[in-house]
Amino acid sequence: MSAPGRPKRETPPWGDGAQRQGGAMSAPEPVLEIRDLSLEFPVFGGAVRALGGVSLRVMPGEIVGVVGESGSGKSVTAMAALRLLPPGGYRVTGGGLRLCGEDVLAASEARMRQWRGRRAAMIFQEPMTALNPTRRIGDQLTGVLRAHHRLGRREALERAGALLRDMMIPDPVRTLRAYPFELSGGMRQRVMAAMAFSCDPALLIADEPTTALDVTVQRQVLQLLRHRARERGTAILFITHDMAVVSQFCDWVYVMYAGTVVEQGPTGRVLDAPRHPYTRGLLDGLPERAAPGADLAAIPGRVPDMRRPPQGCVFFDRCAFADEACRRRPELRSLADGESGAGTGAAPPSAPEIGLGIVSERRVACWHPLAVEPAGRAGEEA
Repeated sequence: MSAPGRPKRETPPWGDGAQRQGGAMSAPEPVLEIRDLSLEFPVFGGAVRALGGVSLRVMPGEIVGVVGESGSGKSVTAMAALRLLPPGGYRVTGGGLRLCGEDVLAASEARMRQWRGRRAAMIFQEPMTALNPTRRIGDQLTGVLRAHHRLGRREALERAGALLRDMMIPDPVRTLRAYPFELSGGMRQRVMAAMAFSCDPALLIADEPTTALDVTVQRQVLQLLRHRARERGTAILFITHDMAVVSQFCDWVYVMYAGTVVEQGPTGRVLDAPRHPYTRGLLDGLPERAAPGADLAAIPGRVPDMRRPPQGCVFFDRCAFADEACRRRPELRSLADGESGAGTGAAPPSAPEIGLGIVSERRVACWHPLAVEPAGRAGEEA
């Protein structure tokens, strides 16, 4: 019998030799590695397939973005990475997940409590609900510090004050005595960032941390995150729906739709010349792409009902290029910039294994990838 809160799942898709290839030491190990992760939420009369074979990884020092419409599986992926989904409320039906080389899905809840904060930390979208409204900021910050370090209260308070100063909070002493509702949205988000960095995690997961902030504060928070990450070598998984922010902040991007990754690659190459019709649709809908007085472009249709997920391409019902070939599920495959494949309907070559090192090529899950056609950088006029 498994321990409470520990999800059941198949044998993970990696072997004991994941860190070695051919007897020699391989490239640096990913901080976070997800392979073919499938996850569903049981509901009356069936299940909602939230994730359908998601693979992604974050290397040390990388800032990786995950973008897509609401309901595409971004936050579920983030929550699954730290096992924050409600125990008993979901099922892992395939794949695996490793954090700093160790199997997250096989770890006990006690082990996960040790890892959360120290190995990986998370900044949530709305700090007003993530922070405890009945406890002072100082109590919450020192609580995290003392849970993972052998610190007395005075030393923990001093370190908490230093963390707030690092986050450009002008009066740390006053802030430590304040309750969350006494602070502005930007200040609360900086407190969340200070809490996330308090134990020097190897991975920081930021789930839409700037959505509720004005543009000026948003820029300040992003600059602080980038500076602290580069300074400490922390990897960042940045969850957002804002393509403009991704273009300015992330090294690598994964585009998610209906619980799957449909395109991935270096941020500049993906946003300059998207190969998947869904990625192109997201970029075409940016306000700066519309002519003055014209309606914003929108992707027709709606996200499929994941209680009955499509058997073929998940974007089939909304894609202008869909044909009979698209009734089969396309694999996420490597694609050279000069390769079109449009209109062939031919089976793509199998995607290479996700190795242990930086992958430079782009990948796309489409039978008819778009020709390379510069789309302009997202947010370049912002």
